[in-house]
Amino acid sequence: MEIEVTRDNRNELLGRREVDFVLRFDGPTPSRLQVLGKLAAMLNAKENQVALDSLKTSFGMTSCTGNARIYDTEELRNRTEREFLLKRGVPKPKEEGA
Repeated sequence: MEIEVTRDNRNELLGRREVDFVLRFDGPTPSRLQVLGKLAAMLNAKENQVALDSLKTSFGMTSCTGNARIYDTEELRNRTEREFLLKRGVPKPKEEGA
């Protein structure tokens, strides 16, 4: 899996970086958690400060485009981002006793 950043802007008003990228991969499309981890490591950010907005794959291609936002603090991310984006791609906790 290889990530190429195509746009990296700083938004001072909201305290974040806005990043567009192209993801190239072999085999099946990587999960959102894998992409989030790789992007956070590549851009020297903590995973809990990154919000992965979208991943768009064309049929039959081994690449996709996406955009993400990297906040200065986790509190800023939680206050600004929509709730469903923060929960998207996170595995559900297993229920005990089931």
